Amino acid sequence: MRFLPLLGLAILLSPAFSPAQTGIPSYYSRNDFLLASPGALRFGLYGYDNPAMTSLLREPDLSFLWSDHDGTWTSPHRWGAFAAAPGIGFGLIHERNGSASVTDYRLSLSAGNRTFSTGLAYGWSTGATEYFDRSKLLSVGGLLRPNPYVSVGFIGTAALQGGNAKEAVVDAAIRPFGNEKVALFSDYAVQSSSPASGGNWSAGAAIELLPGIAITGRYFDTHAFTAGVQISFGRAGVSTQTHVDAHHQHAYNTYGIRLGAFDRTTFTGTKSEYLNLNLIGHINYQRFRLFDHSQTLYDLIEIIEAAKNDPAVAGIAINTSGMNADKELLWEVREKLRDFRASGKHVVIFIDQVNLAQYHFASVADKIVMDPQGLIQLNGFIAGRTFLKGTLEKVGVGFDEWRFFKYKSAVEVLTRDKMSDADREQRQKLVDENYRIAMTDICAGRRISPVQFERMVNDEVVYIAVDALSKGLVDTIGRWDAVEQVIKVLEGSSKRLTQPGSLEAIRRPTDSRWSEPPGIAVIYALGACAMDDGITARRLVHDVDAAVNDRLVKAIVLRVDSPGGDPMASDYIAEALRKAKGRKPVIVSQGAVAASGGYWLSMYADTIVAAPTTITGSIGVIGGWVYNKGLKETLGISTDFVKKGEHADLGFGFAVPLIGIGLPDRNLTEPERARMEYTLRSMYKDFIHRVASGRKKSEEYISTIAEGRVWTGTDGLSNGLVDVLGGLETAITIARQKAGIPDRQEVDIITFPAPGLIDFGQFLPKLTGIETSRKDPVLEYLKFLVQHNGQPMPVLPIEDIDFSRTY
Repeated sequence: MRFLPLLGLAILLSPAFSPAQTGIPSYYSRNDFLLASPGALRFGLYGYDNPAMTSLLREPDLSFLWSDHDGTWTSPHRWGAFAAAPGIGFGLIHERNGSASVTDYRLSLSAGNRTFSTGLAYGWSTGATEYFDRSKLLSVGGLLRPNPYVSVGFIGTAALQGGNAKEAVVDAAIRPFGNEKVALFSDYAVQSSSPASGGNWSAGAAIELLPGIAITGRYFDTHAFTAGVQISFGRAGVSTQTHVDAHHQHAYNTYGIRLGAFDRTTFTGTKSEYLNLNLIGHINYQRFRLFDHSQTLYDLIEIIEAAKNDPAVAGIAINTSGMNADKELLWEVREKLRDFRASGKHVVIFIDQVNLAQYHFASVADKIVMDPQGLIQLNGFIAGRTFLKGTLEKVGVGFDEWRFFKYKSAVEVLTRDKMSDADREQRQKLVDENYRIAMTDICAGRRISPVQFERMVNDEVVYIAVDALSKGLVDTIGRWDAVEQVIKVLEGSSKRLTQPGSLEAIRRPTDSRWSEPPGIAVIYALGACAMDDGITARRLVHDVDAAVNDRLVKAIVLRVDSPGGDPMASDYIAEALRKAKGRKPVIVSQGAVAASGGYWLSMYADTIVAAPTTITGSIGVIGGWVYNKGLKETLGISTDFVKKGEHADLGFGFAVPLIGIGLPDRNLTEPERARMEYTLRSMYKDFIHRVASGRKKSEEYISTIAEGRVWTGTDGLSNGLVDVLGGLETAITIARQKAGIPDRQEVDIITFPAPGLIDFGQFLPKLTGIETSRKDPVLEYLKFLVQHNGQPMPVLPIEDIDFSRTY
């Protein structure tokens, strides 16, 4: 709809703009309910005045206004009702003069954002239309707010009957302080029956004395003026305005009642509520736009922050029944809850059946409520592997491992029957760090000693509810409904449980700021590094470019949760981020796994943020060759070929029936293998060089921490692979600082890639009666290796990905 203001201007300046036409009540007479110009205060009359206004709404809203002009305030001769939702508005004004009356209707549609919006409205009337000189109307409107200080609106209206009457209105407002506290405004309206210089104008000011309490004053060129007040109680509000005529005599008053959308208010209850958070299901990074009620990491962080700053919220009650998430995501949410508690507010968590990682999450609470039939399993952490060497030998599949770096163990499950010493060393370090963090936090949260914790894990392991209570692991036994009583005892009075949508920061109206706020792009690189699967590098590189070229985006955060894979896919994204450096701050937030090719994605960032338990590093390259070693003969399959070229048959073979895995007929010759070793070592050298360049360290030093070794985020901070320990919120905070965005200023988080519309897979069990299950990771991993057979890859073992999960 961006063309609509130009269309309206063209209509008004067309040759048909001729004098002495009727059918359009003047702008000031039909909008006398307004306390200020449409763009100066709140949302005007929801599109009845300027049809572009409704695009600024976040929630549906309704208002009823009336005047005591030629009547009484209880029996008005003029009243109006206005309803709107984002992008659409409907309003009517009823007017009576003696026994005659007319009702004017407006239906408006709009599109746009807080910087620029446009709208179109259609108007019609019923009743004594000839007596009141009414016509069907078409209005176009525009609203431009290029920054927080200036607002300019345009309204063009044309009569569709009874001639060519037209009207043009321009309104402008200034916020000297860039916020809602003070707005100075003026408007000018001219009809086709008057010369351009013969229009009417008004000017005034709107001052918000306290949140939701505003006073207005408006002077007209006729020497009339108005004074008004508007008071918000949150989802309801009232207003009144006194109209004084040109002779400085009181003319009439207007009154208003508003219901629906939340507005700023001074009348906020203090710590009267508890936020109710239900964490059933998976905690994801993104959700589908329709029919997806899962939680996302950023949403949870934003909700907890909003609850911390909301004066009505005393605490948070969390239901963890059915919760599934990896340990790193739980750690991030736990850290945010710890920050919430530091503000002086409380957290109550309900658990039923939890393992050590989930109990670690719950231990942040002031009070833990456990289901009477619940179970706590403090059985520690484990990182195991399944070895397939014997299986491959039995079925007649050969695998030649190209491993030239000590800790690069991604494919040893196919060549060994137990862990190598190097792999055992690095995996034990991962387990130890996860255990240390959980023990430290649980001991601090539950006020138990490390010796007691070790005994609970190593001697007793499993706790039913009564045992958990006696050991101090929980505070109360009961179902979810017992949480309200726990809150009452903790707070000294009952508290109402509310949903996230009721939080002040989430429902805050957009009029607190003119123009779109600065943005931070959060780009998700999730899954294996591949061109068209996993991180979908071919598409994601365009998302990076879009973020770089978007003038509203002031910084970029790349969230990496990837074990690596195709080096070309990793380099596509890394190179795009390297080019972005210097133009905009680039921050990497590493999730559960950001190693090997996942670290390749990270290495050019201005700052790398990782959680203490993030699996990072693994700077190395590995490869291998899967080939037929008797399976073809066992299945009775034969192959034949002709060739031109000494190595043309390298990779030629057969496809295993049903599962679609193709196996080459032969292994590499010694010269071919030597060439592959040269390729891997060259790629490794290049990987070292790139990391050294990105991290501003010597290649010699990077070599000492490379060799494919995985590190925890804590170790990565010590050895220079990571800059800061933290999560996604930490990365966004650093991005704000580097972009020069003040801490308290609103910021828009723009996510890439765009979320999908619908997850059709969720409907299959309901439609077919067949439950879907997770794909077998071993078979999927074998398929992955065959698909990339002979290709050097910076990739982690599949077990390192599963180790981060809690389910």
